[in-house]
Amino acid sequence: MNYNLPDSWYLTTSPVITANWEADPENRWIVPVGGGLGKLFIMNGQPVNFKFEAYLNVQNPERGPEWAIRAQLTFLFPT
Repeated sequence: MNYNLPDSWYLTTSPVITANWEADPENRWIVPVGGGLGKLFIMNGQPVNFKFEAYLNVQNPERGPEWAIRAQLTFLFPT
């Protein structure tokens, strides 16, 4: 989900919810909550999308990750 801001900036969230069906029910799910900020820009004539997100795992397995970050750089090829 994105919310567009001025000057090609945007707020975004795209959590990845994961389940391990072979684990015990109390250790089965990873449920992240959070989001981040992104910007569309031109680099040497090439449209590029960059975003950075941070998530707190409100549900996670014992000894599982408590948080996660994601940085993504996407080169766009519009037609």
